[in-house]
Amino acid sequence: MGTCPYCQSVTYTGDTICYTCGRILANIRSDKFAMEQQFHRGSLETTFKMTKKPMKGGVVQTHTGRAVNIMKNRRNRTRHLVLLFFVAFIMLAPQVRENLFQKWAPGLQEYIMLIPAQYHLYDNEATYTLDRSIVVTNSDSTGWLYEDIVIPTDVESLYGQSTDFTYTNGDVPSPTTSIQKISSVSLVLSSGGSVVDDLISIPTNGSVLSYEDKIVTSKGHYVWWPGYGADNLSCHVGNCVKLELHLNPGDTVIFSFQVTITSTSYSWWDDSFRVDSRVAGMEDGINVEKSGDFSDIALRGGGQRAQEFTSQNWYDRGTRGGVNHGYAINSQMEIVESTAALISSDLPEGLQDNAYAFARAAFDYLHEHVTYDKNAPNPARSGPLCLEDSTGDCDEQTNAFLSLLRVKGIPGWYVFGALTDSNYGYWEAHGWGYILLPMSDSWCNENDIELDTCFVEASVDVVNNKWLIHTPNAYIAWIEEPDSTGSLLNSYYSPGKYSSNGLERAPPFYSTLGDVDASGGKHQVKSLAEKLG
Repeated sequence: MGTCPYCQSVTYTGDTICYTCGRILANIRSDKFAMEQQFHRGSLETTFKMTKKPMKGGVVQTHTGRAVNIMKNRRNRTRHLVLLFFVAFIMLAPQVRENLFQKWAPGLQEYIMLIPAQYHLYDNEATYTLDRSIVVTNSDSTGWLYEDIVIPTDVESLYGQSTDFTYTNGDVPSPTTSIQKISSVSLVLSSGGSVVDDLISIPTNGSVLSYEDKIVTSKGHYVWWPGYGADNLSCHVGNCVKLELHLNPGDTVIFSFQVTITSTSYSWWDDSFRVDSRVAGMEDGINVEKSGDFSDIALRGGGQRAQEFTSQNWYDRGTRGGVNHGYAINSQMEIVESTAALISSDLPEGLQDNAYAFARAAFDYLHEHVTYDKNAPNPARSGPLCLEDSTGDCDEQTNAFLSLLRVKGIPGWYVFGALTDSNYGYWEAHGWGYILLPMSDSWCNENDIELDTCFVEASVDVVNNKWLIHTPNAYIAWIEEPDSTGSLLNSYYSPGKYSSNGLERAPPFYSTLGDVDASGGKHQVKSLAEKLG
């Protein structure tokens, strides 16, 4: 036993708070033997002593006399709030406790499970310059290369949607949030080493430069940005920069596409347990209680997404090397249909037709049953093959996820770009998805929202556990556009062509140029399946 240094009440070993006066206690271990024992057990902690004068709650002095506010630690604050909640809960009448427990137990159980769950840490906002470089060498006769580089665009939280929630009572819709803002785009050409041959600024306002007015570089290469078109001199995927290289024997060219970006975290998910309050979007987000059924999908947004991105078979990769690689998305294969049926059968009663519940359950199913494959084949596995092999990379698990969604008629489409680690030190090409989820008729009517506008279109990255959220470490180069032929996807995957006489084009290499401004704080994204009922 001991005594509180503030009010002299009795305390016990291990107490961190005086239960008489409520002040934070010191865990005073000043003798050498006790400190040695703590060190060898791996539990040596900073010791505290009573302050010389009253200080605000949570502030104590270390053994060196330095003032420390231990309540700044979020885990400490959480523990004390939970303790206060339980004390208040116990003091309630039994009938009140029972009613509250029945109402809040599911959420409380999930909250308790989330505390020790693994998580990824993301910036709230970050500004950086991304470099995408490709090395081209020619070891034989005169060679040539044509390359299309997609010019990224600003991306808003309502990207692709014609309107936000439209209120029937005259309320003004909330403004959209910029999740990716492009500041500048440049193309840099060099012959190797640190010497820059040409630096060309690329407009981001959609203006065009025709082939006839092309830029001829100092080494005789051609650069222009003609806008979208069907001929070989035009862009085949939205706006792009076109590059024509002419290489003599022994020449090397490095072309670097440099984009300066401000990217902001945004969530389309309404979950106060899972989504940090500093992340925008939650107030307009969706959850299982707000969600509509599969039948509501065709009644949202004029049914446009249902027409564009729910076909049972999508993106035929054709035959290569005598092997038919089939459709990337295929909801008709037996393994996809049986997996979708299994996911549905595990949903709680009353949620079998809930669009959110099925999409989230499919997301969690892939996390549990499909591993990440660092050495995925080329061409990528289809959705059915990814499920069959129980492994896949980002493209392949997205194929599987979208295949499962389309069994139920939930629209889903691709996003392509690049992804980096938390330090922006390592990048790699990346693919993930966007999906549409409808709000329920009842929720829309209760909130005076027109049914046709009452839905969300949101980012989902299966392999990185990012459910209905965008984070700054994801660079968006292109979001799939409707195309019944699949030629846009094929053009994105195959951005150009080059001569076969000794010319070698290395895969793109991504890096961060200069410093990253990420001073806006960070938030956690927990890795834990959602309890849907």
